[in-house]
Amino acid sequence: MRSKRYFCNSMTIEEIYSRFLECRGVTTDSRKCRPGLMFFGLKGERFDGNEFVRGALEQGCPYAVMDNADLYDDSDSRMILVDSVLLTLQGLAAYHRRQLGTPVIGITGTNGKTTTKELTNAVMSSTYNVLCTQGNLNNSIGVPLTVLGLRPEHQYAIVEMGASHPGDIKELVEISQPDFGLITNVGKAHLLGFGSFEGVKRTKGELYDWLRRHDGTAFVNRDNGHLQQMCTGLPLIEYGKPGQDGLLVEGEVLECNPFVKFRWRKAQGEWHTVQTSLIGAYNVDNALAAITIGLHFGVSEEKASAAVAGYVPQNNRSQLTRTERNSLVVDAYNANPTSMAAAIENFSMMKAQDKMLILGDMCELGEVSQAEHRHIVVLLKESGFTQVWLVGEEFAKAAQGSVFRLFPDVDAVNAALTAGPVSGKTILIKGSNSIGLTKTLTNL
Repeated sequence: MRSKRYFCNSMTIEEIYSRFLECRGVTTDSRKCRPGLMFFGLKGERFDGNEFVRGALEQGCPYAVMDNADLYDDSDSRMILVDSVLLTLQGLAAYHRRQLGTPVIGITGTNGKTTTKELTNAVMSSTYNVLCTQGNLNNSIGVPLTVLGLRPEHQYAIVEMGASHPGDIKELVEISQPDFGLITNVGKAHLLGFGSFEGVKRTKGELYDWLRRHDGTAFVNRDNGHLQQMCTGLPLIEYGKPGQDGLLVEGEVLECNPFVKFRWRKAQGEWHTVQTSLIGAYNVDNALAAITIGLHFGVSEEKASAAVAGYVPQNNRSQLTRTERNSLVVDAYNANPTSMAAAIENFSMMKAQDKMLILGDMCELGEVSQAEHRHIVVLLKESGFTQVWLVGEEFAKAAQGSVFRLFPDVDAVNAALTAGPVSGKTILIKGSNSIGLTKTLTNL
């Protein structure tokens, strides 16, 4: 991203950067304003951050960036008027990235990118001072906020990048400018925005495109055919299943009862066995990716294993929760056909009695939505599950005539749980976040 004049008061990105260096950080949340933070008055669908500029300054923010000229006071040197607050935030982050030159590892993918990011952070932080994307700040606002958190003492940065439309990753790599990249996988998600699976591949592949143009290096799963096709022309550091030449790290699942245990080794070296707190055999690929990255940068094998073993998932991603009545496998942060099928297949392999599934609609699938929901219904039948509750309009249409219980929304599920409490079961809970399946947890 080149240094550009986005600014209607002729202040350059360099001049804004000099003011940023006077601050301790940035914020876009007026509720978190405090002395030392530069405030960016972003606009949203339901709010205009410009309206909070004066309050931010009163709370001690040394500067506030705004793009509403009607609210601008040219007599107050703390106000910085620009054409676009968002573009200024992004441009400032890209400029900051160039000034520090910290090695950046960019991570994206359809499924598993947040877990992989967290595992990679755990491994790398065992040895280095690492800046890592917090939570799910992986979009056009979250990525620049992450990058602006870089400090000279950071030795590496791990930046997660999400996408729901073509060009999203291109925008984010121009801000974060990664030296290394990892795509966890590509699958059928956000098809309403991408248009097709090919659209998903093109957009996620924008990370590889950046690396090609800037002499970067990719960490790649040798066993993923789609990624192997996409990463041509790049220097590769690979991981995968045992028995393949040229891998830095190889590994395999040992058991999932219910937590994953796996073993791995470096280039024909000694095997390491790792007991994780992760549910789902698919998480072994995520763990191998994190270990591969760590080993490439000099983390010891022992520290890498310990970091993965010590990681405990949060935010409703493959969590095992035990209540007074049931054991819950909670994977309700998001869902798409690829991750839903993987979760069901893994649940069928788990050694547990009296299994039950509560599954919510997979959103943003566009014209293929019904076909994909029907595929899941077929998979449930083929897997032999009978205690299945399906929530949402898409599943209701796809499962008509089946033995599965159908619910229009999560409120109906909670009413059923109140009328007839469920006990003694192991329950998989998965669906798109907007369905709100986490609201059922207190009744299980």
